Formats: sequence, C-alpha cells, structure tokens
Amino acid sequence: MRRLTESEISEALEKVPKWERLDEKWIQRRYRFKEFLTGIQFVDQLAAYAEEKQHHPFMSIDYKVVTVKISSWQAKGLTDLDFEMVQHFEELYEKVNQT
Repeated sequence: MRRLTESEISEALEKVPKWERLDEKWIQRRYRFKEFLTGIQFVDQLAAYAEEKQHHPFMSIDYKVVTVKISSWQAKGLTDLDFEMVQHFEELYEKVNQT
C-alpha cells in the first residue's frame, strides 16, 4: 500500500468535498441524520464494509451525528484505499438517508 503524494491527496479530496483534511495522515467527515437509529443503521453498514475490506476507520456517534475518520496505518498516511472507502461511505450515506 503506497502513501499518496500531496497533489494526489488534493486531487482525491476534490472528488469528496465534504471530507476535510485533519493533518498529513487523516481525513474526516461528519454525517448528520434526521433520526438517531438511521445513524446507527449507517454505522452498521459502514462497519460491515470496513470488515469486508479489512480496513477500519475510527467512528464516533454523537446522537444524530456520526463522525468518520480514516487513514492507513501501514502507509503512515492516506492511500487509494482510504479514498475508495470514502467513496463507498458516501454511497451508503445516500442510500441510508433516503429511507
């Protein structure tokens, strides 16, 4: 797993504009839900996907807000896998939030 360059990270972040860069190693996003249990459903689906990929983000639940933070430990920074997963998280959010 190769760590992305600064220009690659900037380019990847343009494709997921609601994600923010915390530092050289981490990106994060806060997802808001109308209902508490919708957020829990999202976390459940996100966790299943992360387990399938064997790449686990940090997640916190604060009532109707779920915060997801991701990085690649082995690469000591951000990789293509992080951004692949973020794209999937966005799709999950759209699907869960429509119900």
